[in-house]
Amino acid sequence: MKFFATLLILMSAFSITAQLDLKACLAMADTANLTIRNAELDIELNKRERSSYLSSRLPQLNFNADYRYNAKIQGQVVPLEFFGGQPGLYTTVQFGVPYILSNNLQLTQILYNSQLNYGLSALKINADIVDVQRNMTVQEIRYQVANTYFLLQGLDKQLSFLQSNLEQTKKLIKNTNALVDKELVVQIEADKIKVNLLNLENGISNAQSTRAQLLDLLKILIGFPADKELILAQDVAIEQSLLKAEENKQFYALRLIESQQEMNKEEGKGIKLSYLPNLNFYGIYNYSYNINPADDFRKGIDGVFIGLKLDWSLFDGLQRMQKSKMNAIRTEKLINQYELTNQQLEMAAQQAKRQIKVKSDALNLAKEQFTLAESIYNSSRTRFENGLVNSTELILSENSLYQAQNNIVSSYIQLRQAELEYLKSIGNIK
Repeated sequence: MKFFATLLILMSAFSITAQLDLKACLAMADTANLTIRNAELDIELNKRERSSYLSSRLPQLNFNADYRYNAKIQGQVVPLEFFGGQPGLYTTVQFGVPYILSNNLQLTQILYNSQLNYGLSALKINADIVDVQRNMTVQEIRYQVANTYFLLQGLDKQLSFLQSNLEQTKKLIKNTNALVDKELVVQIEADKIKVNLLNLENGISNAQSTRAQLLDLLKILIGFPADKELILAQDVAIEQSLLKAEENKQFYALRLIESQQEMNKEEGKGIKLSYLPNLNFYGIYNYSYNINPADDFRKGIDGVFIGLKLDWSLFDGLQRMQKSKMNAIRTEKLINQYELTNQQLEMAAQQAKRQIKVKSDALNLAKEQFTLAESIYNSSRTRFENGLVNSTELILSENSLYQAQNNIVSSYIQLRQAELEYLKSIGNIK
């Protein structure tokens, strides 16, 4: 109910604004993403398993009934001497009646079970494991959401450039056609510019198709209704750094191994405890009703008895000894795995941080290239319209501008992706 109430509030708020920024997308994913929901259900499942296991310490009450018709009563061989007959001779005697209605009520209470505490400890550690796995899942989904969001922001900027270029090219074609009518420019010059116009229209069509696919993916990631229109806020998120002054490292992979080490340690304790006996208390009430229609005989007999049952495995064929050796091997493996994973995570974080510097420098270079390309294009266009250069030089400068536009958008996306990789490596995507 809490999940649906939160989702309803979020959807109500978003239906009013009709636009989602990155923060809102991440908030929706945390609440409505089905992968994250399954991770949350794993946590709830572990709680239920613990409650179920705790219930085993409570008294257990069982009832069973056996309603039997003896079509032929089985006989037993007894010596005749038992009845005062001649020694060494035997006869067959039938005991019982045709109908026996037997009912049993049994109460069992665990007094001591060597594996009970181990099981509870294992479930507690497993709760830590599923919690860590849930956090790892959240980080992965947040990474996918943020990455898709930045790709869409980049596409929006690219589409903005393409639309602006398209309008400029249309104006240029109009001016060029006027020059052709005045016989100041030959027709082939205008045709060359029209080729660029067609390329721009094709580029816009491809970008719009890619954008639609990414929007569909984002809807799935954040749990947004597929039949509703998803509108992203046209903010400057792509130009804003994701990094803060202090970024706390949350190496969830290491925490997962630590929990596995604890589980292995508890397993070792459980193996040692299995050498101890188990003790149960039990009480049974039995009521048996015997019927023999031939003699019009009916007799009910009840009985009650209580007892203690001791189970003690004295020798199991060295199975526990072998399990202890396997447990020791797993302990050593987990120590090695922890050290290796720690080295890999530290290295990945450092490499991701270096990539941020590389992509930041690339972005600064792309900005300079864009400024120069824009200046060159404006100059070439003015000179072309004044008849000082031909269309070849104009098209070259125009293509250089388009490339610079693509580079600056790509550089922004790659820088944000590098920051995402770093935050993912330290488990701190918020």
